[in-house]
Amino acid sequence: MKQLLTGWFAVFLLLTGCNRNSKNAVDLKPEEFPVIEVFSKDVSVPLEYVASIEAIQNVEIRARVEGYLEEILVDEGKLVQAGQLLFKINDEEYRAELNRARADITSAEAETKSAQVELERVRMLVAKNVVAKTEMDLAEAKLEIARSRTKVGQAGEKAAEIRLTNTSLRSPFSGVIDLLPFKKGSLITQGMLLTTISNIETMSAYFNVSEVEYLEFFKRNTRSDTSFLNNVELLLADGTVYPLKGKIEAIASEFNEGTGAIAVRAKFKNPRHILKHGATGKVRLHEVQSRALLIPQKSVLEIQDKNFVFLVDRNNIAMMKGFVPLRRFGDYYIVGKGLSEKDVIVFEGIQNLREGMVITPRKVSNEELLRTTELNPDN
Repeated sequence: MKQLLTGWFAVFLLLTGCNRNSKNAVDLKPEEFPVIEVFSKDVSVPLEYVASIEAIQNVEIRARVEGYLEEILVDEGKLVQAGQLLFKINDEEYRAELNRARADITSAEAETKSAQVELERVRMLVAKNVVAKTEMDLAEAKLEIARSRTKVGQAGEKAAEIRLTNTSLRSPFSGVIDLLPFKKGSLITQGMLLTTISNIETMSAYFNVSEVEYLEFFKRNTRSDTSFLNNVELLLADGTVYPLKGKIEAIASEFNEGTGAIAVRAKFKNPRHILKHGATGKVRLHEVQSRALLIPQKSVLEIQDKNFVFLVDRNNIAMMKGFVPLRRFGDYYIVGKGLSEKDVIVFEGIQNLREGMVITPRKVSNEELLRTTELNPDN
C-alpha cells in the first residue's frame, strides 16, 4: 500500500512538472508587435508661407497747391475711373495769378513791338549818318530785353496754368478710394495727403522663401516642371481658401543678407474685390514628389532632435535605425535618407521595445493602416 501511494505521488509530481514547463514555454514566446513595410507613393506636398497682400497700384493723392478744400466729389470705399475729378481746391487766387501772368505777356509783347519800331528808325538814321552806330547797338539791346521779358511772361503764364490745373485733383487710374481725412472747407497745404487710391482688380502676394527651400523646390521644379507656378493657393486671415488660383510672377535676383531668404511675388485676380491692400494671409504651393518614401509618425522615436525607427530583420530582431525626414505629410514623414522601400519597421508600441529585442511580427494590412493614420496634409 505504501509503495502504491509512493508511485501515485511520483506520477503527480511528474505531471505537475510538465504543466509548469509548458507554462514557462508559453511565457517565453516573443511579444507580438504590429509591423509595416516602408512604402512609396506619389504625393503633392503643400508648402505654406506668410504673405503680405498689396494692390498692383496703390498711390497717395496729395495736394500740390495750397488753398481751401472747396469740393469733395468722391466717397470712401467707392470705385472711381481714370481721370475722374476727386477734389476741387478754391482756385480764385490761381486764376488771378494766371490773369496777371497773361497781362505781363501783353505788356512785354507791346514793349517788344515798340523796341522793334525804334530799332528800325535808328537803323535808318545810322544809314544817313544822322546818329552814331552806338545808337543802333543800344536799340538792339532794348529789343532783346523786351523779347526776354516776353519769354519770362510766357513761362510765368505756364506756371500759373499748372497751379490752376492742380486745384483740380483727378484719379490717375481706375481704383477704390481709401479714407478721406479732411472735410469740405479744410485749409489744405502743399503736400497734404487727401486720400489713397488702389487698383485692386489684380493683387500681388509677397512672401519669402529660405535659401534651402529655394534650392530644394524652386530651382528643381523650374527646370523640369513649371506647372506649380500657375497653381498657387491663397489662404485668407480667417483660414479660408481664396477661390481663385494665382501664379508666381517674379522671384528676386538675390537673397536678403539679414534673413537668408529670397522674395517671391504671386499674382491673384480679384474681380469681386475681396482682397484689399495691406491684408495678410498665407501662400500655399504644391510640390509633387514622385515615389516619396512614407512612414507613420507613430513609428518614429525622437531622441535629441534625431529620428529613429525599429527595423525588423529576418530573425525578427528589432534594431534601432536612424533616418533623415524631409518634412511631415499628414500623419506621416517623408523620408529623405536612411531607409529603403520594403524595409520592415515596427508600426506602433515602440515605447515598449528595446534594442536587439526578439519580437513576433504581425503584419498590418493596408486597410488597418489607412484607418489609423491620415494621409491628408491639410488636416
